[in-house]
Amino acid sequence: MPNANRGSVGFDSSEFQEKYERPSKTEMKRQSDALQALGQELVDQPRDRVKRVPMPEDVRDAILECQNIKNHEGRRRQLQFVGKKMRSLTEEEVAIIQRTIEGWKGASKADTAALHALERRRDKLLTDDQALTNLLAEHPDLDAQHLRTLIRNARKEQAESKPPKAYREIFQILKELDAKARGAAAQAKADDEENDSDDDGDDDNA
Repeated sequence: MPNANRGSVGFDSSEFQEKYERPSKTEMKRQSDALQALGQELVDQPRDRVKRVPMPEDVRDAILECQNIKNHEGRRRQLQFVGKKMRSLTEEEVAIIQRTIEGWKGASKADTAALHALERRRDKLLTDDQALTNLLAEHPDLDAQHLRTLIRNARKEQAESKPPKAYREIFQILKELDAKARGAAAQAKADDEENDSDDDGDDDNA
């Protein structure tokens, strides 16, 4: 049964609901700190990378200006200004920036994983003669004699605790091979996309 006295205690029900739907001071502080940290993360990135991030021009300018400041106190004040600019962004703009940064982190993880794979392959070359046979089969243009010499020298370096000169050279060779393979794969993908685009154009003209 409706309470006839409802509303007589000094507040309106809609005001009561609105009050408790607003973010608490703690939540607002947490959101502010998160945006400040996001701004700091952008300031710490290379300038060319920051320039490619989709964001309002005034926010980008504040970040780039902060990167230019070397004075500790001046940089601290500018970083606070960056945080203020970050808090002016819409949720959608913040989400785009966060996805962009996550993409950078994903790329970095992939690069790190690739380097570790090359290191494992180099170590395999030193412990398993079949690994060299497999490598030469994949890349018949490699100088087999030079690689055998490097592997022999790298084994000697490890046995005698000498500077890893040959060991590092083997890694550089593997790294160059990997870079060529990635480049060829990227070019093949681009060619496929171009061919698909041409095919779509032919269909439209039909």
